[in-house]
Formats: sequence, structure tokens, C-alpha cells
Amino acid sequence: MIVRKLFPCLFVAGFALGLAANAAAQTNDFDGRPRVVLTNKVTVKPIEKAPITYPLTPIENRAPAKSAGQPSLGRFNTELLTAIESHLGSSYHFNTTGPDSFDCSGFVWRAFQDVGVSFQRGPARSYWATFAPPPKEEEFKFGTLVFFSGLKHVGIVADEKGFYHSARHGGVVYSPFNDYWLSRIDGFRRVSLDSMPLREKARAKKPVTNVQSVEDDDGPE
Repeated sequence: MIVRKLFPCLFVAGFALGLAANAAAQTNDFDGRPRVVLTNKVTVKPIEKAPITYPLTPIENRAPAKSAGQPSLGRFNTELLTAIESHLGSSYHFNTTGPDSFDCSGFVWRAFQDVGVSFQRGPARSYWATFAPPPKEEEFKFGTLVFFSGLKHVGIVADEKGFYHSARHGGVVYSPFNDYWLSRIDGFRRVSLDSMPLREKARAKKPVTNVQSVEDDDGPE
């Protein structure tokens, strides 16, 4: 009677032990070592990206450094050319410095003032006395002052082919170095950017009062 009552319990307990043994057999090899269990789960590992590097800019392609207190020569020439071209077509008028009319020395003075280079306004011969002659190879370089007809006329060299000036007949123009002008050249002077103070453009463009007379500034145009 007691055995009949205990038999169902023993049967259930034996069945549970059998399931546990079967599970252990599936996860462990006969020598007791765990076997690899394959699953359908995929673990995605982030891809490590290498840091991006950029090649250095070659020295020859870098922008030129500015010298202390002054723009680069290339920038200065660009600004001076822009100032000159802004006055092309203006009329000639004796002893004036713009904005709508110029004599020859007034035009030279105004062009350099427009880019912040300040020097004393005067007749052509005063510029000849103020500035030093350039090296031979710079005589026909842009920005050099060129003088004519006994220092009575002055212009700004564009290149070896011509120059800018304010002519009595035609106003502010570009003229080629033809036989007429080449035969009248007295020489050249170069405005020294190192010795000339640089000022704000706004200050440089203020109206000028008490301008020195330029009685000898009436070249043969």
C-alpha cells in the first residue's frame, strides 16, 4: 500500500533526473568539457576607422606672409593698379589732385595716397629730389615714377611698354613708350615703401588744402 502511494512520486522524480542528465550530456562532452553551442545570434562589432590625415600644403602654394606693418608687394601692386584705373578718364586741370581732375604730379600723388602711402604733394621736380633712383632692372617695373622734359612731367610706369599719367590733352590715360616719350625721358625714381608712412585709406582720401603751387608741372602734352 505504501509502495503504491510512493511509486508515482518516485516516477516523477526519476523522470526529472533523466531530463537533467540529458541536458548535461548535450552541453558537456564525455570527458566533462563543455561543448560549443551554436546559436543563430549574430553579434555585430563596430568597424574601427583609421584617423583621416591630410597632406600638408606645399610651401610654394601657400600664401606669402606679410611683413610687419606692410602688405606684400603683390597686394600693394594690385591695390595701386586699382587706384590708377579708378582715375582713368579723369580730365586734366592744373594744380589739382582730384577727385575728378588732376595735373600730372597731382595724379601721381593721389594714386599713392589711395593705397595709404603718404608723401609731400609737390611738382614733378620735388618727387625727383625726394625719391632715390631705382636699380636699372626696376626702371620699367610697375609703380616706378618716370620723368620727362626737364622734370616738368611725371607718370607711373605700367611696364616696359607704357605708363600712366595725366596729360594736358586727354586727361588721365595710358600712353605707350613710343619714340616721342622715350626721347624725352629724364630718368626714374622709386617711391620707398619702407620709408613712407602707411595711413588709413579713409584719411588719405580727405580733401587737401593749401596745396603747394606746381608752376613747373605743365609738361608737353
